[in-house]
Amino acid sequence: MPVHTPTPAATAAREILTRLHDVMAGRTNAQSKLSHVVQIIGEALTSEVCSIYLLREGLLELYATRGLRQDAVHVTKLALGEGLVGTIAKYVETLNLDEATSHAEFAYKPETGEDLFHSFAGVPIVRRERAVGVLCVQHEASRRYDDVEIEALQTVAMVLAELIAAAGLIDENIGGGMDARDAGPAQLPGLKLVEGMARGHAVFHQPRVIVEHSIAEDVEVERQRVYSAFRQMREQIERMTSQAEFGSIGEHQEVLETYKMFAYDEGWSRRINEAISSGLTAEAAIERVQQRQRMRMREISDPLLADRMHDLEDLSNRLLRIVSGQLGTAAQLGLRQDSILIARNLGPAELLEYDRRRLKGVVLEEGSLTAHVTIVARAMGIPVLGRTKDIRQRVVEGDLLLLDAVQQRVVVRPTATMEEAFEARLSITHKRRAEFAALRDLPAMTTDGVRIQLMVNAGLRDDAAALDVTGADGIGLFRTEFQFLVSATMPQRERQQRLYKDVMDAAGDRPVIFRTVDIGGDKALPYMKAEQHENEENPAMGWRALRLALGRDALMKAQARALLEAAAGRTLHVMFPMVSETWEYEAAHAIFEDQRKWLAARGKMGPGAVRYGAMLEVPALAEMLDQLLPKLDFLSIGTNDLTQFLFAADRGNPKLAERYDWLSPAILRFLARVSAKCHEMGVPVGVCGEMGGRPLEAMALLGLGINRLSITPAAVGPVKAMIRSLDVGAIRAAMPPLLEEAPRDLRQRIETWAEEHGVAIL
Repeated sequence: MPVHTPTPAATAAREILTRLHDVMAGRTNAQSKLSHVVQIIGEALTSEVCSIYLLREGLLELYATRGLRQDAVHVTKLALGEGLVGTIAKYVETLNLDEATSHAEFAYKPETGEDLFHSFAGVPIVRRERAVGVLCVQHEASRRYDDVEIEALQTVAMVLAELIAAAGLIDENIGGGMDARDAGPAQLPGLKLVEGMARGHAVFHQPRVIVEHSIAEDVEVERQRVYSAFRQMREQIERMTSQAEFGSIGEHQEVLETYKMFAYDEGWSRRINEAISSGLTAEAAIERVQQRQRMRMREISDPLLADRMHDLEDLSNRLLRIVSGQLGTAAQLGLRQDSILIARNLGPAELLEYDRRRLKGVVLEEGSLTAHVTIVARAMGIPVLGRTKDIRQRVVEGDLLLLDAVQQRVVVRPTATMEEAFEARLSITHKRRAEFAALRDLPAMTTDGVRIQLMVNAGLRDDAAALDVTGADGIGLFRTEFQFLVSATMPQRERQQRLYKDVMDAAGDRPVIFRTVDIGGDKALPYMKAEQHENEENPAMGWRALRLALGRDALMKAQARALLEAAAGRTLHVMFPMVSETWEYEAAHAIFEDQRKWLAARGKMGPGAVRYGAMLEVPALAEMLDQLLPKLDFLSIGTNDLTQFLFAADRGNPKLAERYDWLSPAILRFLARVSAKCHEMGVPVGVCGEMGGRPLEAMALLGLGINRLSITPAAVGPVKAMIRSLDVGAIRAAMPPLLEEAPRDLRQRIETWAEEHGVAIL
């Protein structure tokens, strides 16, 4: 049996819990117990003030205190979000302040007499994932509480949740709103994570495991229970990941390997052991660590790190179910009909447990585009809607759901009319897919005989399959950073090489344009902290992409060599992102050429030829095209970043998302100038980005002289249909006068032109 030495935090918490055990076992009423509890905690932490606030009828009520005026008990009340206590409860966060009045949310309550005390620390009392109260301490001297003290408070707060729930002192239903069973139809918005439409009945992924006993009778017995649960959980993970079937090997396999790495993480198991050493039961220890993880997740602004925390959350839920003996999830019980799975969040392994014949879709309260479960769901072909607020409160098990990830919503308990409308849309979608599929083997040729190169964007090994499905001409943008983002450590050169070779093999004689890594900024990697500037105010314009790669040339050399070796005997197409000045391109080009010479000197086969390109995303580069273009084989315009830089508008800000239009005169004039310069100097120019994937916008781009588009696979059919109905000479004649006039309603004018000329804009 491993020897575990308790930390100071565990020792401090255990001393408090030992005394609390006797209090909780006593026969006095709840009020008396809470009054005794604040005395114990205050004495143990040598704190002049210790107070407990409980959520009653929507307000946080001072229920017990040591150090504040006793006549304020049951008198002082705070709303959620009001004052420091209200802030802790509203955001389920911990505060530790050496000067309480310095906090923006500080609210003075004169009846408590708290003006004598400067320092303040508070932790939420959490039950069923929401704050039902606050435990706080105050000190007359100005000081921050030690981590040991904060951890002791957090552990005690968990035990208090059990005590106050047993005494009926909290409102279990606050925040639940109307009983979903009494509600009628509802449309809930969300975020499209995996595109698609599905009809099915609501199934909750798992019932909540409620921890009923927090204080351990025998710490070593609890430790052995956790060791046993860890062994079972790891066996489950090994079994599921070995049996996962996707039809082909893909990047999601690397996701599952990363997930397995978390299951064997020693740091996680050590933190649970420390919680047990503080005197908690196995269940309470797992939940204690899980609560800390959730608080950390709220503080993490980096979505990739937050996604990794979601994997740990999934594993915590699995471990808690094993140790408590509550093993039943909807997957184990089996799906009996077409189902839409409802969950706060899911891990990739949990999704794999479900019967793919019955599982039609997933709706999550959380989730993100880069989450591991999203990657696996995409590989499984299951539509997913995320960020659907209160879905678990608004839906009852068995409710009929209409999931429309395309329109980013789910309809709950639809009326007959809603069902008919949904089925009609679904039928149209199937019909359009059939029509687009019929175009697959036809060229993207305009009515006046101009061949447009229609390519797809990709980032996964499996994405290459979209070439055959869509009939695209190649991959116009392969985002190589994805392999870096899902890995727990820097991908080795050999691993990178295997991915690049597999993609080129799958593409056959069709070109694949590899974009070198665009990491950094808002795509931070935990294993590259030294190279990344934390807390950048404008990460999209920060230390990222080519800037970071040139700053760490070992990374770029490894990627260059991997790409060159993977392309042995073939033509390699590579482009550099976020080029701002000509010298940056020259430096990146030199790294690739040096690696090419290195391979040749050692008799290793490299590519037959290398075609180099740059991405125009930074507007400043447009002023240097006369110097840059003679050095390039091609130019790609990245419209996503370019648009936000031109308008100084964060594309991730929902208030600005619809404000600036791709069909505005400013953008189209800018693109027209770039296109004209490229044609003048004989350098092929294309567009990769969302703009090219919308038929109307794509038509406008063709009108500016753009002949290559790289778009999402789903957009190939609609855009090809538009191209095959378009006289490109006519739109190229129509665009200059429109740009000269620059009307405010330019989108409407272009749309009218398309209608008048019979262009298929679907």
